[in-house]
Amino acid sequence: MKFTLDWLKEHLDTDASAAEIGKTLTLIGLELEGMEDQGKAFSSFVTAHVVSAEKHPNADKLRVCKVDAGTGELIDVVCGAPNARTGLKTVFAAPGTYIPGKDMTIGKGNIRGQVSNGMLCSDAELELSEDHDGIIELPEDAPIGVPYDKYAGIDGVVFDISITPNRGDATGVYGIARDLAAYGLGTLKTTDMSPVPSKGPSPIAPLPHQFSADEPKTIRRFGGRYIKGVKNGPSPAWLQQRLRAVGLRPINTIVDITNLVSLGWGRPLHAYDADKIVGQPVLRNARNESFDALDNKTYTLDETMTVIADDQGPLCLGGIMGGIRSGTTDETVNLFMECASWDADLIARTGRKTGIVSDARYRLERHVDPALTDPGLELATRLVLELCGGEPMEPAISGEDVYANTVVDFPLSEVKRLTGLDVEPMIVTAILSKLGFELTAKGDSFSAKVPSWRPDVTLKADLVEEVMRMVGVDNVPVEPLPRLTNVAPRMLTTIQNRRRIARRALAARGLDEAVTWSFISHDEATRFGGGQESLQLANAIAADMTDMRPSLLPGLLAAARRNANRGADDLGIFEVGQVFLSDAPEGQHTYATGIRTGSAKLTGAGRHWSGKAQPVDVFDAKADLAAALDALGVDIDKVQVLSEPAAWSHPGRGGRIALGPKVTLGWFGELHPAMAAELDIDGPVAAFEIDLDAIPEPRKKATRTKPALALSSLMPLNRDFAFVVDTSVSAAIILRAARGADKALIKDVTIFDVFEGSHVGEGKKSVAIEVTIQPTDKTLTDEDIDKVSAAVVAAVTKTTGGVLRT
Repeated sequence: MKFTLDWLKEHLDTDASAAEIGKTLTLIGLELEGMEDQGKAFSSFVTAHVVSAEKHPNADKLRVCKVDAGTGELIDVVCGAPNARTGLKTVFAAPGTYIPGKDMTIGKGNIRGQVSNGMLCSDAELELSEDHDGIIELPEDAPIGVPYDKYAGIDGVVFDISITPNRGDATGVYGIARDLAAYGLGTLKTTDMSPVPSKGPSPIAPLPHQFSADEPKTIRRFGGRYIKGVKNGPSPAWLQQRLRAVGLRPINTIVDITNLVSLGWGRPLHAYDADKIVGQPVLRNARNESFDALDNKTYTLDETMTVIADDQGPLCLGGIMGGIRSGTTDETVNLFMECASWDADLIARTGRKTGIVSDARYRLERHVDPALTDPGLELATRLVLELCGGEPMEPAISGEDVYANTVVDFPLSEVKRLTGLDVEPMIVTAILSKLGFELTAKGDSFSAKVPSWRPDVTLKADLVEEVMRMVGVDNVPVEPLPRLTNVAPRMLTTIQNRRRIARRALAARGLDEAVTWSFISHDEATRFGGGQESLQLANAIAADMTDMRPSLLPGLLAAARRNANRGADDLGIFEVGQVFLSDAPEGQHTYATGIRTGSAKLTGAGRHWSGKAQPVDVFDAKADLAAALDALGVDIDKVQVLSEPAAWSHPGRGGRIALGPKVTLGWFGELHPAMAAELDIDGPVAAFEIDLDAIPEPRKKATRTKPALALSSLMPLNRDFAFVVDTSVSAAIILRAARGADKALIKDVTIFDVFEGSHVGEGKKSVAIEVTIQPTDKTLTDEDIDKVSAAVVAAVTKTTGGVLRT
């Protein structure tokens, strides 16, 4: 949002300097992004007269101009602008002048054999607007040789501020002046918006609303004014100067008036040439029709967008942009001026769908003051009559804008409680009153009626914020937090704590953390279990970022591929982040996922003199998953390890970790060769996924206390057993059966050998386990040991159907 100091002073009676105003704007929440003295940028340019403009002898599109710049002699300038002609008053830049629009310093030149001692400038070259179709045209009575900043009145200070989405009232200079007045930097001036007397009934009746019950209704209240017999044309110099100073190109008086009201009071308007309207205009939603907008582009509209239309179709895309067909020109005689109130959310939605970024959309989607619809129309009428003449007809008003009549109970003590500021009650009430809040005393507190231009204020905390920004955020006292005498409660949520633990555990295993995009291509989403229509983006930023990711693996595998293409084949990375299994809140899960490629094992990657480099495999992925689960408090010995690989895994080299039949904690395995080929990845990839949300919540209260550490003074002893079982029997089943044979004495069971061969039988395998027996209160006799051994054999035999190998 740009405005000049002179413009601000038309609404604010103040003696404050530009520097003081700039500092105050940031203090009250209207962040100052830039402040410049335009005179410095344009002081080198001067007004000039083109005495003659002859065709260049060696170029059809160039002219050799004799220019009088007030130096006492004519200057030769070669110009290619189509409007360069004899008698034109324009702007001249002498050699050595910096041209901001081209980021260059002009010098003397020779163009096709003709000397050129300077340049005739366009609006774009002076960065006054984006118009570069021709050089600037000044009025015939413009003086010669005058610095352009003095002539154009753009030698003042221009402020550029950042407006937050909730401050629609600050999109006009008047609203900014109101805030500065409340701060104490001057007195707010009033604007005459009283009704203008009408000369007769309007030829255009109040616009009927043609909306069905189930259609979104963007328009709330429509106000129009038919003004007969206007004289349009270039706007007065003061108006053109004001618009140019903030980067707008003057078009004609009527259009310039709409821009003046929009920027000055934050009240967008639109002007129609009434003689171009066919039949009675109506308010309705679009019907999948095309629309030729004022930006010379054609847009396809849908039924969610409101238009003002006549018998030939849309005249204006409501609240966004007008159409070419009904636009005003210098030949406009009869004018229909629109001032309407719109639904901010639907305006924003229409703007996103069409991609149109206009001044009207910028303001309306930030909530323009609904109470300013009728007064804004009267103000525009008054300006048209003053600058264009004409006869105003009765306003054509339709619809009702119902807006919240918000009243907030406001104890003054809230200012101290929420901010620490000790502000006198009289100062608090004065600030709020200047900001437009109507205060009524209610005992020790006040009842504050919120003005129509501040729909964002709904709570007493919002009123405290208003007081705080006017007193100054820099005045909020800084005090240390009180020292706690007791143990601080847990600050992190369960899932936040799990993310932290998973990151530390995986990093400790030599994996590097990666952060990848939450968006992936539709093909990748489908490949990894996603691709549902509900998870596709309506406004994707790229063709390969169309779907929300159902897994972290696509991003990690893409990172592995990019590294491999640059010679880094051995890679171990992980990511902890969100995946999206559905568009419901419960469909968003937090996963911890990691991959290892090439020879990136826990002990290191690459070749080594001590042995051959081994490629990563399923057991590396399983070990990483087990280490992370162990850090997260899950006893890996008490979960189910099932030979049910994920869809992305090699069918014989992957598995699933589960708690019971319904809860899946994660998957591990080697990437399927076919999928690796599709993703253009060479070599083995071992991967795992952990669903952090699937881990059961810890008990709030322990059901039993952790027992004291009890170490036995007796030596443990080991016994080996080999069982012949079917090849389909998993090792986990054997281990679980052996551990359960005698829970009091058996402390550990491990596998140390697996063998398959013809002498153990077809479809059979030999699995050898080592059982650690720990005596507790006495030394075990041979009979005790034989009893435990028999229990192990019986348990494994019963569970697996295998036999003890002899």
